[in-house]
Amino acid sequence: MSRNDDRLGLDEKEFLQDESPATATAAVSDSSGGAFSWSVPTEFVPLPSEGKFYPPSHPLHDKANVEIKFMTAKEEDILSSRSLLKEGVALDRMLQNILVEKAINVASLLVGDKNALLVAARRTGYGPEYETKVTCPACGNTDEFSFDISEPPTHNYQEKMEVYKVTLNEANNLMITLPMTRAIVECRLLNGKDEQRIFKEAERKAKKKIDTGSTTDAFRSYIVSVNGESSPFTIESFIQAMPARDSRILRRAYTSCIPNIDLEQEYECTDCGYESEMEVPLGVDFFWPK
Repeated sequence: MSRNDDRLGLDEKEFLQDESPATATAAVSDSSGGAFSWSVPTEFVPLPSEGKFYPPSHPLHDKANVEIKFMTAKEEDILSSRSLLKEGVALDRMLQNILVEKAINVASLLVGDKNALLVAARRTGYGPEYETKVTCPACGNTDEFSFDISEPPTHNYQEKMEVYKVTLNEANNLMITLPMTRAIVECRLLNGKDEQRIFKEAERKAKKKIDTGSTTDAFRSYIVSVNGESSPFTIESFIQAMPARDSRILRRAYTSCIPNIDLEQEYECTDCGYESEMEVPLGVDFFWPK
């Protein structure tokens, strides 16, 4: 959804003649030497959370959309900065740069909302087709596959909450009852700051050659309490003793019930013909295409 027609001064006839989705216009100077003036296109991106999970003090509280600028060469410079890439903050800096409302801190964005903005930013920068290498889970063949990221749908987390019988408490945390232990596990929604903390912790463990448990580490990042007990000892003890069935249900319920975009698309292997739903892999070439 673009709001640039008024900014650019285009009437309806002129706009229809332009086949591009959005176009920056320039007010070019005359021979006397005035400065160039460019207007960068913007669009409103629907938020999977619809702003419902942010506190009243947050700029996105109860807001269904957020406005971003189209990516420019300046953002490409940010994405290619070696120092920012090394720190793991290049994507965050790029997103912060294209947000129109500067009061919004990328670190405070819920993960699902951040994903929606990343996909929208990539689309404005490089188009709706995303070509990347995909490995077939059936035969192991690796081939180029093209995904369409033009309009990723928002998955219906409210419907999934009914399926998994998940409720929200006053803090807007998920309350998940597990089938084996009957434990009620309170889980919070992660944001950009949490992602950075998880990234730094994984990096620290890798440097020290410490084995990481992706499942248990994920539980530690979002479990707030178990049966109302919020002490770290109680949570850690429960994570270590949780039956596999409960662990599986907890992972599924949490992933299904957080607001996010749906990045699953139909995939067909060109070698063996295997077909399945595959999640769009957000690999290194997502923002660094060939």
